[in-house]
Amino acid sequence: GILAGPKVLEHIVDTVLYLEGEQYNIYRILRSTKNRFGSTNELGIFKMGEKGLIEVLNPSELLLSEKPSHVSGSVVAATFEGSRPLLVEMQALVSYSNLGIPRRMTTGVDYNRVLLILAVLEKRVGYSLHSQDVHVNIAGGIKVLEPALDLAIIMAVASSFKDVPIDPATVIFGEVGLAGEVRMVNQVEKRIQEVFKMGFKRSIIPKSNLKSLSNFSSKKGLEIIGVKTVQEAINLALN
Repeated sequence: GILAGPKVLEHIVDTVLYLEGEQYNIYRILRSTKNRFGSTNELGIFKMGEKGLIEVLNPSELLLSEKPSHVSGSVVAATFEGSRPLLVEMQALVSYSNLGIPRRMTTGVDYNRVLLILAVLEKRVGYSLHSQDVHVNIAGGIKVLEPALDLAIIMAVASSFKDVPIDPATVIFGEVGLAGEVRMVNQVEKRIQEVFKMGFKRSIIPKSNLKSLSNFSSKKGLEIIGVKTVQEAINLALN
């Protein structure tokens, strides 16, 4: 929850922290919404153990430890939480609906953002989703709201709709506009550093971000591909 009523209490104290997490999940995220003596762009990730909360030193490795290989509807995305790059598994399940109004269910991502993305898939790519139930989830019980996850959500939905797995060694991120274009994101260097550190072989990113990644051209074993449109990204990832 959040502090209700006037912000008198927040003005009195030096720091306001929120501990987030689902009831049946062992992971907790500690966020700062006010810090009089430091940045609020920091967060901590903890795991509930027998002796209480234990800091997670490598959350990307932990969140991807149970990711299935060669299963449709699953893709790794590079996000940014506070000042920390984080790799998460984006999951989607698309199935035929017997209901008059198909269901749209989301966990860990913004519901309205998913509706926008599905509209882009229908209008710009030609996917017929009006008769399909769509479920979107971030594995691990964390919540991420930044638009850089747009392209990963689209790829997970497309993968499930076509029932074609995405290469498990691929990481995808980028913001998507209503015209189906893939827009640049911030902190791309730190995201790619995390991708390289975790041993992935390919990353599909906005083409407009390529010019800021000249330092990574010499890193062997990581192919960085820039795309301008959603259709171009789908052709790369699903073929």
